[in-house]
Amino acid sequence: MPDAGPLTGPDAVPPPDPPDPDARPQLDAGADTGSPPDGPDPDAPHPDGPHPDLRYSDTAEGTTEGTAGSGRRRASRTVPLSAGLAAGLLVATLLSASIGAYDIPLGDVLASLRHRAGLGGAALERVPESVLWDVRLPRVVLALLVGAALGCAGTLMQGVFGNPLAEPGVIGVSSGAAVGAAGAIALGLDAFGNWTVTLCAFTAGLLTVSVVYLLSRADGRTEVVTLILTGIAVNAFAGALIGLFIFFADSAELSQITFWQLGSLAQATWPKVLAVLPCAVAGLLLAPRYARRMDLLALGERPARHLGVHVERLRLAVVVLVALLTAAAVAVAGVIGFVGLVVPHVLRMAAGPGHRFLIPAGAAGGALVLVVADLAARTVARPAELPLGVLTALVGSPFFFWLLRRTRRRQGGWA
Repeated sequence: MPDAGPLTGPDAVPPPDPPDPDARPQLDAGADTGSPPDGPDPDAPHPDGPHPDLRYSDTAEGTTEGTAGSGRRRASRTVPLSAGLAAGLLVATLLSASIGAYDIPLGDVLASLRHRAGLGGAALERVPESVLWDVRLPRVVLALLVGAALGCAGTLMQGVFGNPLAEPGVIGVSSGAAVGAAGAIALGLDAFGNWTVTLCAFTAGLLTVSVVYLLSRADGRTEVVTLILTGIAVNAFAGALIGLFIFFADSAELSQITFWQLGSLAQATWPKVLAVLPCAVAGLLLAPRYARRMDLLALGERPARHLGVHVERLRLAVVVLVALLTAAAVAVAGVIGFVGLVVPHVLRMAAGPGHRFLIPAGAAGGALVLVVADLAARTVARPAELPLGVLTALVGSPFFFWLLRRTRRRQGGWA
């Protein structure tokens, strides 16, 4: 049909832009939003989520983000990666339950597990049975929960901030929990018995995040840069408070504060597992609900708003979820760094930026890393035991330096 040309007269309106023959249908963003940003339909199926995270350009082969070919290649990697994570987690869990200061044959571990589950097998002798169920398994299960919480929290942080260098400690939850624990130890608080340090650490971690969030708000919204800078300032203040508590602590309290700050699972018990279980499970179940909105946020705040994402509400929900997961982990295991930084970034490099895969994979990868790290901490210097936080920092710090240089090189500098 021939083109009739533009309308004339007082009621004339500008003609719409000619349709792109290669464009896919877009969501209706409302009459006052203008044309939606280029990109696929957020509700259309996509192997890596509604839209690739355009702010990350550091894929495994350095391919251009957003192309259909790269999306299909990354989708083909998620299945073997998921299978590898599951198999590695199973093997690492069984080996960690078997190996230690008192070795238990793997066949005996499986027999005891089957016996307790009512699936046959047989109970072990008194000593190995007690070591397995009262010492070894609580520590393994706690490592799984803490690692999953830290890995999931790191994935959420990197996604909501759009920065591969983000990790849970940025918002002050780890340093705040450390202040609570150091204060409870140095002041001799025992209102809740053996749970006093754990409860103080958990409460102080959540309060610190609340303070960081409130201080970073302006005009009803929170900017990412302001939030990060406020977290850095609060972390510095928390470090000063910890130093003050150390100054007033006696030798026994100083040793306890130092041991807690270095991070360890040596005091793992079933009650501690039950203490962290509700927060960890609740956070891990809620986190995948934000995957689609975080993929849309990767387009930028304005396009995400046009596509129906309440950015400020999403950011607040994710920060609260990260605080819950990290505070629960730090409260029972002390400060364990770099798990939330290394694991999500490695998975993002391997499988792409889709959060529907990254969030559960980050939890599984964090659990795997911490189980293996705890096994190494118990066996490398046997009969002595290395602090778990020190071991993760020794491995994670070189990776962080490599990641920093790689990101700077790819972006052509920070200026």
